[in-house]
Amino acid sequence: MTTDDYVAYIGIDWADRKHDIALYDCASGTWQESVIQTRPQDILDWVNQLRLRYGQGKIAVALEQKRGPLLYALCQYDNLVLFPINPRTVANYRKAFQPSRAKSDPVDARILVELMQKHPEKLERWVTGCPQIRALRQWVESRRMLVQEKVRLTNRITASLKSYFPQVLDWFEDKDTRLFCDFLQQFPDVKSAQAATSQQLTLFFRSHTVVRRTAITRRIQQIQDAGPPLTPDEAIVVPAQALTLALVALLKVIIQQLTRFNDTIAHLFEALPDAPLFAELPGAGPHLAPRLLVAFGEDRSRFTSAQAFMSYVGIAPVKEESGKKRWVHWRWSCPIFLRQTFVEWVNQARRFSAWSQAFYEQQKQAGKSHQKAIRSLAYKWGRILWRCWQDNTPYDEEKYVAALRQKQSPLVKRLAI
Repeated sequence: MTTDDYVAYIGIDWADRKHDIALYDCASGTWQESVIQTRPQDILDWVNQLRLRYGQGKIAVALEQKRGPLLYALCQYDNLVLFPINPRTVANYRKAFQPSRAKSDPVDARILVELMQKHPEKLERWVTGCPQIRALRQWVESRRMLVQEKVRLTNRITASLKSYFPQVLDWFEDKDTRLFCDFLQQFPDVKSAQAATSQQLTLFFRSHTVVRRTAITRRIQQIQDAGPPLTPDEAIVVPAQALTLALVALLKVIIQQLTRFNDTIAHLFEALPDAPLFAELPGAGPHLAPRLLVAFGEDRSRFTSAQAFMSYVGIAPVKEESGKKRWVHWRWSCPIFLRQTFVEWVNQARRFSAWSQAFYEQQKQAGKSHQKAIRSLAYKWGRILWRCWQDNTPYDEEKYVAALRQKQSPLVKRLAI
């Protein structure tokens, strides 16, 4: 669609309570500014007014939001063609012509229109895409938030236990399990744990699927040898214990919901045609494979090269030059969750891919830090996965190692196969 196909251009400077709108009418060449509230009914009334004025004519709408409530509200209307624009682009464009750094919402709304009119080839139109993949993305991102919340709660529980019941931290390796939570609820301090008989403790552990006799015996012995409480001061123990039990109750809810999220994600992922392509990747597993699929999406024409994909995800470095100076740095503007997904997976892939571990060790011996070595490995994996994705061909470790041998790659000497 060209710029001549639009009947109007609209720039929206959105906010939590109001949206400033600048409308340029292509037929009359006139501007109109307005403000609408953020309630769904207000947005619907505004869109209906546009339909009464322009019918089914296409309207280009630019907003500083790639995801969010306003975009979700507008994407359902066929007459609106959406162009999400990075807020930094608007800010830098404004500063270029307003060195005073003066800023106002109506001005930013007009700048959005100007960017669409003068630089349409540099803007990417928002495409709805596959609803299943969009749903999967929401689920995996929400799951990641729950995992972070689980870590936060576990750390707080650990800190609280250190003030009155530190012994229990040595009895359990994992603090983010239902077993640990239930133990604290049933035995909230060292005295109650030591008062329980060996038979009671054995029944408790077996009811929580701890079946190894050696593990049960070891824990019972640790409890019996735990010694006295850290402090008898009730002014410390009672509030800390109450806080711990409150946090434990929250943690159990998170753990329960994570199970539900995992089941839903697995169901959505397995139903997608590209699922086998990512499920077989080394180290991907049930959590990272869906996230990798979301990073690539279903539109294979979206990224014309591996470099384009790696730049979008954020694993391709940025090169800058000025005069005789030249430097390379980490890409700052990118979808953080997708880059995090790729980096996390690459780190896991080292355990299942011999050449990945060899490449990582090569980078470490060259003096790079762990993070830089992982970034270099991510860049290498990005090209491999892009080609597999483009050709719809599952990754084959043996085939890739054979290609390394044929090219006489230095990595071959490091391989123990």
